[in-house]
Amino acid sequence: MGEPSPSLKVCPVCGGGQFTKDPVLWPELIQQWELSPEEVAYINLQQGFCCAGCGNNLRTMTLAAAVTRAFGFAGSFKDFCRKDPTIRQLTVIEINPAKNLSAFLQVLPKHALHSFPELDMQRMSFADSSIDIIIHSDTLEHVPDSKAALKESLRVLKPGGHLFYTVPIIIGRLTRTRRGLPPSYHGKPGANRDDCVVQTEYGADFWCEIFEAGFGEVSLTSLIFPASVAIHAVKT
Repeated sequence: MGEPSPSLKVCPVCGGGQFTKDPVLWPELIQQWELSPEEVAYINLQQGFCCAGCGNNLRTMTLAAAVTRAFGFAGSFKDFCRKDPTIRQLTVIEINPAKNLSAFLQVLPKHALHSFPELDMQRMSFADSSIDIIIHSDTLEHVPDSKAALKESLRVLKPGGHLFYTVPIIIGRLTRTRRGLPPSYHGKPGANRDDCVVQTEYGADFWCEIFEAGFGEVSLTSLIFPASVAIHAVKT
């Protein structure tokens, strides 16, 4: 497959045109994840290709693009959060900071940031049908029961509500649990915090649990495939 080309010219978050690229994976995680050289290349691109202006990486740039496209907004995510009258009226729940998207989401009048695992994504405290948008990035793979978390999102979203998120996906294999395997941690080498332990390694069938959880509509956004995939699920 070879290394995907970082062909992005304009940051969909801030509109900048300068980017940096640094590797982020380390040998222990590569071994635990059993990654091929091609998989290492596109995950490094996903996590390490960043806008020099706003600091968002390809993963969260793709998430931002998924949001603006879902609402038919042609400009940057920055302008969307500041100027779009629709999003500014909606209740937006962000679970864990979606890298540097948080700085832009925080200008929304009805935005609230919650932290996992303090917020139990499997048993959220929000009322039924009370939230318009839920957004998180590379968090679901750390939840012990990811399908239960998706069902909870479905419960608390209003009819027509939106769930936007990313998870690391290895497209050449199927999803597998790490239950019974030695602990594996995302984040940084040596940062073995409980909230960074990996519960699920997502593969090409990642979309199945979304429908199994009850969502009726799912769409995908990619800026550079296979390095970036953002998921948009709608409560129909």
